[in-house]
Amino acid sequence: MTSSGSPRTARVQRETSESSIDLSLNLDGSGVSDIETTVPFYDHLLTAFARHSLTDLTLRASGDIEIDVHHTVEDVGIVLGQAIREALGDKRGISRYGDALVPLDEALAQAVVDISGRPFLVHSGEPAGFEYHLIGGHFTGSMVRHVFEAIAFNAGLTVHVTVLGGRDPHHIAEAEFKALARAFRQAKSLDPLVAGIPSTKGAL
Repeated sequence: MTSSGSPRTARVQRETSESSIDLSLNLDGSGVSDIETTVPFYDHLLTAFARHSLTDLTLRASGDIEIDVHHTVEDVGIVLGQAIREALGDKRGISRYGDALVPLDEALAQAVVDISGRPFLVHSGEPAGFEYHLIGGHFTGSMVRHVFEAIAFNAGLTVHVTVLGGRDPHHIAEAEFKALARAFRQAKSLDPLVAGIPSTKGAL
């Protein structure tokens, strides 16, 4: 809920020749999700994102995965970012900043989020060759960065994600998504000590 008591929810639909997406979310949820993108490992990552950011997320997506999963995965990131931006509204009362360090066995990832209104992504530390690895036989490691770019640029977020360690591509990707989720959870949270919009500019 915003400081005025209205729910922070959004629904975004997107239809192109490459994909069809229907997404709804509630930023003040408990992490409940119902996700089907036709890309199973992506479902797994988005379910983790919803759970650890305490965002309720319902998503149905389909696309030309017979060509590649790229279009569907990236377009879902675009729509998720658009929905986040819409649900945040004028950003009154939010904490604005979030920082999280998340392990998954041998993998360790850090994410820092600023709900700044200025889209920016700094992404580093994935081991050499990660971008070429097929996780689960269908999700290319390079798509992790594409998703983060799509979310950051469409939601108006400044995002820094750093992989500090890791060997297993599955663990690395999941640690990155969970770190982003935990940092976003802090940033979107309502702070009772914040009056109005947390910026000297008066707008975010």
